[in-house]
Amino acid sequence: MPQVSANGEECQGGVADTGVDAKVEKVTNLLEIAKYGVFGTPAVVIDGQVKSVGKIPTKDEIKKWITK
Repeated sequence: MPQVSANGEECQGGVADTGVDAKVEKVTNLLEIAKYGVFGTPAVVIDGQVKSVGKIPTKDEIKKWITK
């Protein structure tokens, strides 16, 4: 799953760039993922809110989401 790995790297980079104390977690359990109404990957969920599904967001998008 190269997209999932790239998604994680972008998320890690976005968090690092902002200096926000945040945890980036890769979830692979399909039941856990489905709890968010997500049925495609890669996906990004921040504080329980789905931000992106089916694409790798840019670092700038991620930074906006975590600094709001």
